[in-house]
Amino acid sequence: MTDADVDGSHIRALLLTFFNNKPFNKLIENGHVYLAQPPLFKINKGSKGIYIKDEKELEKYILNNSKELKNIKKGSKDFEKKLQEEKSKISIQRFKGLGEMNPEELWNTTLNPETRSLLQVQYAYTGQIITILIVQFILEYNFKYLICISIVFLSILTNINLQFKIQQNQLNNTTSSIYLSYDILQLGVLFFFTGGITNPFIFLILIPAVFSSQYLHFISSIILVFLIIAILIILTFFFYELPHPGELHFHAPDYYLYSIPLSIVIGLIFLVYFGFKFGEESRIRKKAYDKIQELMAKENELLSLGGQAAAAAHSLGTPLSTILLTVTELQKEFGNNHKISKDLDLLISQSKRCREILQKLSLNPQIDDEFLNTNLSLNDYVNEIVRSYQEISKKEFVIDLENYKNPISISKSVEIIYGLRNFIGNANKFSKRKIEILLISDSKYTIIKVRDDGPGFPTDLIDKQKLGEPYIRTYNQENISKYGLGLGTFIGKTLLEKNLANINFNNSKENKGAEVTIKWDNKDLKKI
Repeated sequence: MTDADVDGSHIRALLLTFFNNKPFNKLIENGHVYLAQPPLFKINKGSKGIYIKDEKELEKYILNNSKELKNIKKGSKDFEKKLQEEKSKISIQRFKGLGEMNPEELWNTTLNPETRSLLQVQYAYTGQIITILIVQFILEYNFKYLICISIVFLSILTNINLQFKIQQNQLNNTTSSIYLSYDILQLGVLFFFTGGITNPFIFLILIPAVFSSQYLHFISSIILVFLIIAILIILTFFFYELPHPGELHFHAPDYYLYSIPLSIVIGLIFLVYFGFKFGEESRIRKKAYDKIQELMAKENELLSLGGQAAAAAHSLGTPLSTILLTVTELQKEFGNNHKISKDLDLLISQSKRCREILQKLSLNPQIDDEFLNTNLSLNDYVNEIVRSYQEISKKEFVIDLENYKNPISISKSVEIIYGLRNFIGNANKFSKRKIEILLISDSKYTIIKVRDDGPGFPTDLIDKQKLGEPYIRTYNQENISKYGLGLGTFIGKTLLEKNLANINFNNSKENKGAEVTIKWDNKDLKKI
């Protein structure tokens, strides 16, 4: 990772020279060396920042956002003059080095695995050319090596075009599919001139489709699979002989020859299927985690807003009291003056009204200081959540504290509140009349059980241990209108597990309703 400017490019070249020597060149050969792509510019638009990779991308951004510039011939003096005018109209920050970025900017633009762009350093096409030359001139296996070298050079030109002409940090699905299709066709042509299906490296043709199944759309993967199958069929019947010394010829029985593409196709289907399955699960989980982050951000915004409102109420209380006191004194002195007495009465009534509003905004109007930072026990969490549901629900909530012998106070956590609220809210949604919340605590463990008298969890999800995973469906049609995709349960489980809890889902033996058990080791609970 180096600076994004020219100096950074020089440093990068020196580092790559170092890695190009033994024994470090093995890292490049094995695909373990990557180049980070930090931005060179940042365009500030209000509270948002747009990060730009380099000068060309900056010019492209300005061109796309300027109607006048589009009508001027690119490269002309008028174009350059207008380009500089457009640059002066926007707030552009140029990063002279990585040290000018704050840690959050560096993470979001360059280091975050979810959003970063990396270039892999590899010897790929050099290796292909060297292999072709070794086979032709050292091993002296005669074959159409000039055609093969031409195909490799065409691939090199394609990659150069991808590097310098395509300015997108991340290629879209269609563009990626086109380039992967080209890679498959290039390999197919090379295999056609080097033994076809009998070439021992024929399995390499599977790699683009397996990659596609993990990262691209399902349709793209299917297209690539059919393309590979078509090429394998062609290579089974039409190909030049495998390069070999003049006195030795490789011949295989037809049944063996036909079994090679069949085995490769079977392997291809299985690899693509599992690649797509695992890739889809990964994408679903990432989507669910993004949803968690969105919900937590909103929750933190609300908490921050509540804190700011309380702080405002706390701070404005003293000047408002001073105003009210002054107006009261004026009323005593000039109360007999009919011209201003009504105005004074209005001032007093409005001041009292403001004081009432500020008291409602405060989180705790009876305490003047330190009302924002409070340690709470899990009983306080549960009571707070239950009170909010009692205001909107006619169902009975029962909090059982009989075995709650060892309450532990912890710092207020939005994640624990949201996680418990999800499970208590689900119990309220599915119960018929009653929700029971049992708090159990001893010297070693603290347990919360949320139990309802509803239909219980679907048995097919419990049996398969699917509860707690995102985007799941039950085959139980009885309460299908109430069942969602399990996202709320997933969020609640994830947030509580993040806070060192263990979650277990069962149907109650007492009333057959759903029962969620949330368990903490007291040592872990004290760390929160």
